[in-house]
Amino acid sequence: MAAHISLLQDSLAQIAADIDHEFDALLTLPGDARDRLYAAMRHAAIGGGKRLRPLLVTATAALFHVDRAVALRVGTAVEAIHVYSLVHDDLPCMDDDDMRRGKPTVHRAFDDATAVLAGDSLHALAFEILASPQTHGDPFVRGELVSTLALASGPEGMAGGQMMDIEAEKSVVDLQTVMRLQALKTGALIAASVEMGAILGHIPTEGRTHLRGYARDIGLAFQIADDIMDVEGDPELAGKALQKDAAANKGTFVSLMGLERAKQQADMLVQQANDHLSTYGAEADLLRAIA
Repeated sequence: MAAHISLLQDSLAQIAADIDHEFDALLTLPGDARDRLYAAMRHAAIGGGKRLRPLLVTATAALFHVDRAVALRVGTAVEAIHVYSLVHDDLPCMDDDDMRRGKPTVHRAFDDATAVLAGDSLHALAFEILASPQTHGDPFVRGELVSTLALASGPEGMAGGQMMDIEAEKSVVDLQTVMRLQALKTGALIAASVEMGAILGHIPTEGRTHLRGYARDIGLAFQIADDIMDVEGDPELAGKALQKDAAANKGTFVSLMGLERAKQQADMLVQQANDHLSTYGAEADLLRAIA
């Protein structure tokens, strides 16, 4: 366990530095009237955040000996989608948050219109990266990467889950609804990160079943942990406001299951996730550590 924690800490530090480097190179200020837009994108994308999704891309790709530079570009695309979603979620018309990743949200640091454009531009950047021959020489691989990320980002994935979340605030929801909601809102992009690592490894669809199971279980465990943190976490460590769910009387895993049962469920999901990796040896230790 201690070895896993050390491996994870080292890997998180490395991926954070690598993703910041990628965004720094991609988001150079052009020296014209668009500078404010690029500055807002940099504010959102560089510095802070766990970088869990790009780490999942690179860790999965490493199972199949994919060039890390290629996996990093794909991980950067996934992170661009994640960051765009945070910029838009923080807007006054959505969650109206003032802090994100320990610093002012984009609409607070700049303004609402710039935040909308920064989110739009990060969304576009993700697909620009994936469609580029610089990312991968095989157009079929690029096409599958684009398709996978698009599906995970839109109404069948993250955006659809966010809409379900907004609608859920108007009524009492049950546990099954919350699980479906979170499988889309949070789980879809986590699942896509693992899937895209396997795509880079040229693993056929039917050969990814165990990895999909792993991704599904850690996606749910991640959201349960986030709900637990909202109840008993430290806002400074989280880098954002906490206890907002209870204040909004929002249905969460904790409110529907209770704190202790939620923790037990998260532990069970972590065990299940690791069971899906049983056919791998030490090369999957980072994925186990992430779980």
